[in-house]
Amino acid sequence: MKGFEQIDWFSILINISFILLKLIGIFVIYFIIRAIGNKMIKRAYENFSKKHEISLSRAQTLQSLTLNIFAYLLFFMLVVMILDLFHYNPTALLAGAGVAGLAIGFGAQGFVSDIVTGFFILLEKQFDVGEYITVGGSDGIVEQIGLRTTQLRSFDGTLHFIPNRSILNVSNHSRGTMQALVDIELSPDENVDQMITALQAACDEVREETPQIIEGPQVLGIEAFGSSSLVLRIIAKTETMEQWRVERILRKKVKEVLDTQKEPG
Repeated sequence: MKGFEQIDWFSILINISFILLKLIGIFVIYFIIRAIGNKMIKRAYENFSKKHEISLSRAQTLQSLTLNIFAYLLFFMLVVMILDLFHYNPTALLAGAGVAGLAIGFGAQGFVSDIVTGFFILLEKQFDVGEYITVGGSDGIVEQIGLRTTQLRSFDGTLHFIPNRSILNVSNHSRGTMQALVDIELSPDENVDQMITALQAACDEVREETPQIIEGPQVLGIEAFGSSSLVLRIIAKTETMEQWRVERILRKKVKEVLDTQKEPG
């Protein structure tokens, strides 16, 4: 009996070793296929965007979605292979999922809603990867659009994972020209005409030195007037995502003009 027990234990150890080796092999194949697949998808979209002259942001959006779908499919195949390794029939799992689907159907509504909403976001081109948007109380640059979530990177570095179903209103700040706006508060005793002339001359200099400006800058005149101060407004149309740079340049130039006006003589 002892001999039989030793042989049984030895067989069990052999079987476990073979299962572990197969499991390791499955994971190695999984990671190799994932790396090769991701690389091929990225290269395919690079060639596709060049050949069909698709914008970079749109190509990145479609690439992000394709990588997301590929990851889900590959993970599903991994699960099926692991189940088959342990001699569990995957078709039985799928049949059971069909029965269990009635029980978890209501819980899966959110997941389905995420996918449907994500589909319409892509179909309607509401936003693309690399664009600056405000959605769900957060604003930032779109890093990835997936089947279930959209990843948004705020300017402080925070990465937001927003379920697609919660995206009800989107403000896209990257479509068309942007507007740079600078308000200057002055004393009501200032010579307004002289100040407007000096500021406009400074704005013309900024226009020559800043290629990101599409139109303007222009001093509109008095925007607000009170007993203790008045406000002059400058606006300019800029390239996408360049409005903040232009505003900083304008503020620096305005400061130089104000310092010059204060100098005696």
